[in-house]
Amino acid sequence: MHSPLFALVTDRLRERILKGEYTSGTRLVEGKLSAELGVSRIPVREALRVLAAEGLVHIEPRRGASVAKLSPNIASEIVEVRATLEGLNAKLAAQRRDPTLIAEIKKVLEEGARAAAAGDTEQFLRLNARFHELLGNIAANSVLQDIMRSLRERTDRLFAPYNVVRARQNWEEHAQILQAVIDGDADLAALLATRHVHNAASAVEPTARPDAPG
Repeated sequence: MHSPLFALVTDRLRERILKGEYTSGTRLVEGKLSAELGVSRIPVREALRVLAAEGLVHIEPRRGASVAKLSPNIASEIVEVRATLEGLNAKLAAQRRDPTLIAEIKKVLEEGARAAAAGDTEQFLRLNARFHELLGNIAANSVLQDIMRSLRERTDRLFAPYNVVRARQNWEEHAQILQAVIDGDADLAALLATRHVHNAASAVEPTARPDAPG
């Protein structure tokens, strides 16, 4: 009976972590969260377990849950894997080119460009996620899409604040990737998508970058 509520709580907590409202190491106290969200502890406990499985939360016996810390080494490894798989995703999209989905992603591209120009942070981040989701739909590989969704959630903790700073560049890169997909140029689409991830990583502040010393 907790299923719809549990899903809502999970989404709310995930969003707060990915937006940086709960920073790395922040304790996630069940009682406090249940009071904030107006729910019992049960859906909060279930949500924390799901987020732990996704790598966003760390749960320790007797200490409870906290936002998982993303070490520079782990972040670097995630970026390497995501960059490679984003390339494969774009390559498959260029090979499969579903006309209906391409028409839909074009609309997202146009809306995202307007949001970036207007500085509408919330809308931009939503459309950014939607763009990548649709590109995965065009690639039509469900296994790859499941893996990519998990990787994006983990790297978004690192990228999201800086995606806003580089919003226009970010969206121009999306436009280039999509054009390569539309043209059926699989190799170029793969190259651009891989480069897109590395560009996002390089925009992160030096102290937070995966390749930063220490």
